[in-house]
Amino acid sequence: MNNLQPSDPTSIGGYPLLGRLGAGGMGQVFLSRTGSGRLLALKTIRDDLSSEPGFEERFAREIRNSDRVRSPWTVTVVDYSAPGRRPQWLATEYVPAPSLAEWVTAHGPLSRTALLSLASELCGAVQAVHQAGLAHRDIKPGNVLLARDRPRLIDFGVARAADDSRHTRIGVSVGSPGFLAPDQAVGGVAAEPADVFSLAALLVYAATGRGPFSRAGEEIPAATLMYRVVHEEPDLTGVPPELVPLLTACLAKDPAVRPTAAQLSSWLEERAGRIGRWPEECPTALAGELTEAEHAARTVVDLATPVDQESALTTIEADTVLAAPDAPGRRRRPAWLLTTAVAAVAVVGAVVAAVHFGTQRSSAESSPPAQGQPSASATPQKTPSASAQQPQDKGAALKVIQATFELATGDSVGTGARTLTMQQDGNLVVAGQDHTARWATMTAGEGNSARFQTDGNLVVYNSGGQPLWSSQTDGHQGAVLVFQADGNIVIKSGDTVLWGAGTDG
Repeated sequence: MNNLQPSDPTSIGGYPLLGRLGAGGMGQVFLSRTGSGRLLALKTIRDDLSSEPGFEERFAREIRNSDRVRSPWTVTVVDYSAPGRRPQWLATEYVPAPSLAEWVTAHGPLSRTALLSLASELCGAVQAVHQAGLAHRDIKPGNVLLARDRPRLIDFGVARAADDSRHTRIGVSVGSPGFLAPDQAVGGVAAEPADVFSLAALLVYAATGRGPFSRAGEEIPAATLMYRVVHEEPDLTGVPPELVPLLTACLAKDPAVRPTAAQLSSWLEERAGRIGRWPEECPTALAGELTEAEHAARTVVDLATPVDQESALTTIEADTVLAAPDAPGRRRRPAWLLTTAVAAVAVVGAVVAAVHFGTQRSSAESSPPAQGQPSASATPQKTPSASAQQPQDKGAALKVIQATFELATGDSVGTGARTLTMQQDGNLVVAGQDHTARWATMTAGEGNSARFQTDGNLVVYNSGGQPLWSSQTDGHQGAVLVFQADGNIVIKSGDTVLWGAGTDG
């Protein structure tokens, strides 16, 4: 997940955007919040989908239908776009937890007991969807969140709205290759049996780290993967033996012979897979990381309230410091959690910038590459070169800073609209004219400094010269740091924006 970009809107449907949570086949997902501070996942729908005849009506209908699924394993639909509004969007409650895909990528397959618990919980989730007369149609590892109390099945309704007769006629399937059922792959109507197939494929992934129709480390075209789904038998190597017969039945090519989710749930219970055991059976490391993620989410709400200058520049708690991977004495945290915590300090007021879920640009985990990076012993030149221009448009420059420029502890630079300050607590913060913090690097420590380097990289260093945060814009000699008329602070190379704090407004 990345910071808000200068081209991103500041709000959608009256909800302020705090950062980008990711992107999927249907559109972009943003972190947002309600007026009372409740965090939201706000998903926008791609323009090409929205422009299709009848999609808007199907979208509204399916979202209303999806809201009927009130179960412990789903997220609440909070709001969605009014007819005729663009972009179309959907806001649901936000769950600060990694997806199954992210967890398995970072930690590997689940243990047998965790797998059985996950299977039972997701059977309950799928049953709740089917009991409401719906089908999910896009069950995959990225659509399961590993929350503390139980997994959550997310993102149905949107895929369902896209699965119309036009798609069927031209043979375009809706779903994710490798996890969608063969009846979906050939363009048929995806109903309850297709969800059972996808659930079984997901459980194979959770058990082995790969789907039932792919090999470890293999990268193949989607068309090849879909061919295997339709014509080849699944590979269940590595799946716990007691689950092989169950998953084999669920992965049958003929949807008519697959068991129902209720039948699968009964079989799992006979094998000690019971609903309600997830908090005890989930991966041990997950609980601690969820605690940190929840803390970060609460901080988002706290910082999203206007404050005066003194409280806006308060110390960030030490237990949320995000050190660079090589910083001594720091435990490297997974990317989804690192960027969740960055999001927690990147918001205040109506517009804020945040990072969540695995970012590579402007992320606290990202440190400057060794190539072209000045050594820790290099003596920075505190020689700011700034020039003010009369703004001709929102992107016009109010102040242009050339490298090399350094902010020591307590130093600041800016215009009337924005100030960039290296705080006493070691955090580099952008504040607005009202002294409200608009963006922060989520760093802490005595003696930190910020340096805009000749390679175009903005870096926060600790007192020992270790990088704690960077904009990851190295390799752009001659780039400048620009305070724009729209309130954004950006790094530019010529007319190209390399990075932005996302503080426009």
